[in-house]
Amino acid sequence: MSNMAWHEIIAPMLEQRETKPRSCGANMILDIGLGIRSTEDILEISGHLIDHWKMGFGTSVFVSADLIRKKNKLLAEHGILTYPGGTLLEVALLEHHCRVYMHSAKDLGFQAVEISDGTIPLPAHRRERVILCAKSAGLKVITEVGKKDPENQPTAVQLADQALQDFEWGADWVIVEGRESGISIGIYDELGNVKPSALAVIQSMTQDYSDRLIWEAPLKKQQAYLIEAIGANVSMGNLKPEQILAVEALRNGLRFETLHTVSDRLISRGDWNPEQIEQPEQVLIPVQK
Repeated sequence: MSNMAWHEIIAPMLEQRETKPRSCGANMILDIGLGIRSTEDILEISGHLIDHWKMGFGTSVFVSADLIRKKNKLLAEHGILTYPGGTLLEVALLEHHCRVYMHSAKDLGFQAVEISDGTIPLPAHRRERVILCAKSAGLKVITEVGKKDPENQPTAVQLADQALQDFEWGADWVIVEGRESGISIGIYDELGNVKPSALAVIQSMTQDYSDRLIWEAPLKKQQAYLIEAIGANVSMGNLKPEQILAVEALRNGLRFETLHTVSDRLISRGDWNPEQIEQPEQVLIPVQK
């Protein structure tokens, strides 16, 4: 975007980054209680960088229907896909209300739903039917693979197998569970560090769908690792609304965690020499007539 601040200085750094509307490199934020005015503030400064907006777990239950409709309309105007958290769907499934849930989501202005079994058991045939139920209601489908209980974690192979199955059943995006903590869940260990072997397995098995895989990464070190390992256009979720600019800076090598690799690469290629002194700019002096 040529009208952005510092564009003439930093434009080459941004060339690798996809811009909206984009099919990869999505930023998904986790909203656990933003009102309209707070949402407007977030959109004013970073709406052009946000792709998905998830109203986390069951938080939208405690908000008036009119407010949710107003908020969803506002987000849609900024080209942002909105959906309620998957835990809310799991609650609905306990009451056998799949079609009612999809109708309600549509009526509230959500463009998509998240389908998960992070807490409840959901056999494969039922998971497929829920995906089809959402699709038939005209909603985009974002599924989530993984479990929320740190003591009951699927293997990387199981996560990848479920993701591949979901894509085959028609999922538009698949999220790899990381919760809002990023601790002892999915590809993260008890300190919140990425487990390289788990990441490698899932990447290898889902490479044909890599553009549509979203890694929940609430912690900065997780975001930096995924950007370094996968690239600036890795899709990440459970990002804090007020930190989207900081995440985008990470993606584009504008923070320590990713800038040092950019400088190292330029030096190794001979494209930048820290010892070389810049030549003074030539200043054109107008000729007096």
